[in-house]
This record gives sequence, structure tokens and C-alpha cells, in this order.
Amino acid sequence: MKQITAIVLTAFLAFVAGIYSNLPWWSFAITSLIVSVAIHQKPGKAFLSGFLGLFGLWAVMALLKDIPNDHILSTKVAQILPLGGSYIVLILVTGIVGGLVSGLAALTGSYLRK
Repeated sequence: MKQITAIVLTAFLAFVAGIYSNLPWWSFAITSLIVSVAIHQKPGKAFLSGFLGLFGLWAVMALLKDIPNDHILSTKVAQILPLGGSYIVLILVTGIVGGLVSGLAALTGSYLRK
């Protein structure tokens, strides 16, 4: 139950920090750290909670921004990068990058609590 709460809270606070503030793109790392300090979990579970919360948020937000323009821009970016022109892979890579940053911040928060 704590892990599901941490995942949802991580995604929610990252969304709020990204939408309603003028902070830099990595500001969600601070919210992930705060959630991890507030909700005590083992380091592995804290990393997983931070990763899953931001991976889901960034992948869904990228997909919601990508669908209205029929995947034109993401396909062109995927052709520039070594992704074979697949917009799906680009969205997954986007989610993984956000998830790793958030997961490492949550891991740091778990170790800080100790």
C-alpha cells in the first residue's frame, strides 16, 4: 500500500511542480526525494516507486502531446536518433530518462532517511 501511495504521490507532485511553477525540468527530482523521505521504504522499493511514478507520467504526457499531431514530430526526431523512426520507442526512452532521474532521487531520499 505504501508503494502505490508513493507512486501516485510522486507522479502527482511532479505534475504539479511541472505545470504550476517556473522551475527547471529536473524539479521533479526534488519532489521524488521529498516523497521518499516522507514515505519510508527500503531503498529498492523507493527507487522502483520513483521510477514507475515518473515513467508513467512522462510516457502518458508525451503520448498525449504526440497524438494530436499524428506523430509527425516524434517520428522525425526518432529518425534523427538511432531509434529506427519509431515514435513508440522515443516515448519509451523519454519515460525511461524521467524514471531514472526520479528513481535515483527517490533512492537518495531513502538513504537520507536512514
